[in-house]
This record gives sequence, C-alpha cells and structure tokens, in this order.
Amino acid sequence: MAAVSSRLPAFPWDKLEPYKATAAAHADGIVDLSVGTPVDPVPAVIRQALVEAADSPGYPTVWGTPALRDALTGWIARRLGAVDAGHRNVLPVVGSKELVAWLPTQLGLGAGDKVAYPRLAYPTYEVGARLAGAEPVVYDDPTELDPAGLKLLWLNSPSNPTGRVLPKDDLVRIVAWAREHGVLVFSDECYLELGWEAEPVSVLHPDVCGGTYEGVVAVHSLSKRSNLAGYRAAFVAGDEAVLGELLQIRKHGGMMTPAPVQAATVAALGDDAHVGEQRARYAARRAALRTALETHGFRIEHSEASLYLWATRDEPCWDTVAHLAELGILVAPGDFYGEAGERFVRVAFTATDERVEAAVKRLG
Repeated sequence: MAAVSSRLPAFPWDKLEPYKATAAAHADGIVDLSVGTPVDPVPAVIRQALVEAADSPGYPTVWGTPALRDALTGWIARRLGAVDAGHRNVLPVVGSKELVAWLPTQLGLGAGDKVAYPRLAYPTYEVGARLAGAEPVVYDDPTELDPAGLKLLWLNSPSNPTGRVLPKDDLVRIVAWAREHGVLVFSDECYLELGWEAEPVSVLHPDVCGGTYEGVVAVHSLSKRSNLAGYRAAFVAGDEAVLGELLQIRKHGGMMTPAPVQAATVAALGDDAHVGEQRARYAARRAALRTALETHGFRIEHSEASLYLWATRDEPCWDTVAHLAELGILVAPGDFYGEAGERFVRVAFTATDERVEAAVKRLG
C-alpha cells in the first residue's frame, strides 16, 4: 500500500516543539499564543443542553434533527442575511477542519483537477487537495487564475492567519467570476462573528449571491464564537445540489454529529448573549496585546477581524519565534501559512486574562 501521508506536507506544528520547550522554561511559565484554541468556559446554556441530551442511545442522523436544521436556517437568516434558505440548504459537519480536509475527496476531485486557496492560508486547504490527488493552487486574486481545470475555489474571510476581511464588492466580483467559469466556491467564514475594525459579509448575503445559492457554500464553526472546539460543532450552508450530494456521501461514510452535540448546537445558535460576552473578552485581550506588541517594536498588518494579530519585526519569522520564546511567549511562525508569511508571526489572543497580562508585562 502506498502511504497516503507521503502526499502531504510535514505537519508544521512539530517544528515548534523546541521553541515551546524554551518558552515553558520561563520562570513564570509559558504564555501560549500559538494555537488559537479557546480557553474560556463553555456557556452554561450550551452545557445544559448537552446534559439534557446525554441519554441518546440511538444513532444520530447525518442531516441532523429537524430542530437543528431549523436552528441553522434561522441563524443564517438572522446573522448572515440569507433569504429563503430551507433545510436542503444546510448540513451539519463534524468540525470544520474535517470538512475542509475531506471536501475535495467527497466532491470526487482527483488528478487533473485544481483546488485554489489564498496565498496566505490555513494549511488544511492544501492538505484537502493533496488527499484527493488534486493540484493545489494559490492565488492573490482568484479572478486572475486560469479557470481551466479549476473545480474548487476556497475563500477565507475573515482570514486565518492575517485577519483580513474581503470587502463586499470583492466578494460580488469573485462569485460572479466563479459562476461564469463553473467553479464551485466554498467560503470559510468561521471567524465571521469576530470583526473588530471591519464588518465581515457572508457569500450567502443576497447582495453577494444575488438571492440564489447556486455554486456557493459557506462554512461556519461554533468553536470560536461559542468556545466549542471540543464539541466539533460546525455546518455548511448554501447550494442545495452540492449539499445534497455531500449528504448522500456522508450518510454512507457515517459522518454523524453526535446527538448531544446537535442539541448543544441548537442552544448555542439560539443564544446571542454568550457570543457578545465572549467578544468582549477577546476585544480586551486583543487591545492589550496589540499595544504591547507595537510598543515592543512590532508592526501589525491587517488583523481587522479573527482571533489573531498578524505581526512582524521585519525579520525572518523563526528569529521572531525564538526571540519571543526567550520571553516565555510562544507564537506561530508565518511560514506555516505559506511562503508569503516568512517575515510574520501569528499571535493568538485566546489565552486567559492572566496569561495575556503576563505576556504584556514581558513585552513591556
């Protein structure tokens, strides 16, 4: 058997281990700002829903309960401005990373097909293309790509790692171009509720998609907005023909969101209060870290949304990683996200208030 892993790039986070050890040796302990994993409690309303659904001895359905589908369609209408979306326009998935990694395979892509994603991007877009045997292609502006053989176009706004938000006019232009050339658009919008200096817009908004979901699908996650990374709660919404095909494939593959998690998702999407509270926590941490980094000599670019600061000292990113590790602060090197990030680091503000305060003092 050929090793499928041979198609894939080296797992980047393994390279960070020596710097993590250096940071952990700091007298006051490590401040880990590398992986953007939530650290705050799961809101009580969500935990209660999970507990109440814990007695779930039967198999859940891949499409989710009617209550879940109602919650998904209701949320995309209320929060994204989507119009006339029904149950066939939504599909729960087992965390957004699973969806990103296996989407090209589930779409039947392979040799001769191209999957495009931003030049600076979440590494799993490339991984998904390589798992399927398709060709990964990076872009600065997707409308400048050769559409021949291009089957799947990933958008990511707000961006991971840069926090950049695509303006609505750009989204309109890109969607129109993709439709003209028969290219399927998947828009990763997992940070959409975390806009700071810009208001992110979904591809499902009628101003962008023209009131029809043909050829467009949005990807959303509850990991960041509701502290549910451990629940693996996410969903896709948009083109019913695409989602119908994915539903059939995922039924055969048994890719089911656990029933208690489905119930927790309903509760999470029905409660906006906890999202506002979490945004306030992140806003305070973001402001403190940004000021401290700039005082320390960093320049922050983009970063108008998401959970990260895209920072540079105009030096190779690994030199910056090493410098901060000596201060007990661990960050992600920018080249994890593409060669264009080789002089940047990604700084997450998902640490606790106490750890953020420690980082601010060390940078002072």
